[in-house]
Amino acid sequence: MDLTTTYLGLKLKNPVVVSSSKLTGTVTNIKACAAAGAGAVVLKSLFEEQIIAKTESGLRRNDMYFWYPEASDYVVSISKGSGVNEYLKLIRDAKAAVNIPIIASINCVSPVEWPKFAAKIQEAGADAIELNISIFPFDKKVSSQRIEDMAIEILKAVKAEVSIPVSVKMGRYYTNIFAMANRLVDEGADGLVLFNRFYNPDVDIANMRVVTDNVFSSPDEKSIPMRWIALLSADGIKCDLAASTGIHYSIGVVKQLLAGATVTQLCTTLYQNGIPYLKDIVEGVEEWMKKNHYKTIGDFRGLVNKRAENTAAFERMQYMRKNFD
Repeated sequence: MDLTTTYLGLKLKNPVVVSSSKLTGTVTNIKACAAAGAGAVVLKSLFEEQIIAKTESGLRRNDMYFWYPEASDYVVSISKGSGVNEYLKLIRDAKAAVNIPIIASINCVSPVEWPKFAAKIQEAGADAIELNISIFPFDKKVSSQRIEDMAIEILKAVKAEVSIPVSVKMGRYYTNIFAMANRLVDEGADGLVLFNRFYNPDVDIANMRVVTDNVFSSPDEKSIPMRWIALLSADGIKCDLAASTGIHYSIGVVKQLLAGATVTQLCTTLYQNGIPYLKDIVEGVEEWMKKNHYKTIGDFRGLVNKRAENTAAFERMQYMRKNFD
């Protein structure tokens, strides 16, 4: 069976990609992913807030910077550069260690800081960039239109700095996902990753603390990206589509491909079962293809969209109805 595919213009030996996480934050793990059969790897994200928070925490412990704010600005600038340099080294080392595509990941909240670092990421050898745009609607003074505009500004600013492909990892809380996805593509996105999965808070009633719950995804969550990938694919959106969230087994990979996904991104299942489990997933996809007489991924990608009734089923909004009789 031929599992090869093309994602963001890159040749992948299969459509199983390891998504951005701590699992892809070291060369040792990246080599393990490649050995287990990953088609590509998305590196752990470089977070703007993480670098700034770490720096500011150190500044608060030293009263000198209160009296010399220009020194504070200098230290913040140097610290950002240090964080970026570590990331650039990870890219270079990963490229030297494996022969699969290495996709850099940038978590950005504004078009100010990161675009100027995008060129350095390209120079370090990254094959593509995944923009993890996380602008949360917590400010009542910021309209939904402004949030969408900021995402577009980030994309355009990064695209202006690089020639390598750029994908956007979307959240699913836009008012109109369909419109936003197409707008991103119109402004230059080479691919869309659906969806970014945000951690959910919970309350520890014994200690009166907010805690993080549902860190890992469940297989049931795969229906969310599958639905929107099917609709966007059926409509002919002109970009690659990566399915992310809830893909735990080989059958989950197959379902996303049938819906029209170009590739699938895995994370939780590798935390739970180990990186070598990638081999089982890839082999499971191959066995399904053999059983159903498909020789290539292209033979069945988007197949469920060939029927109008399937597209209508993805569009349909269903409500629970209680029988009071």
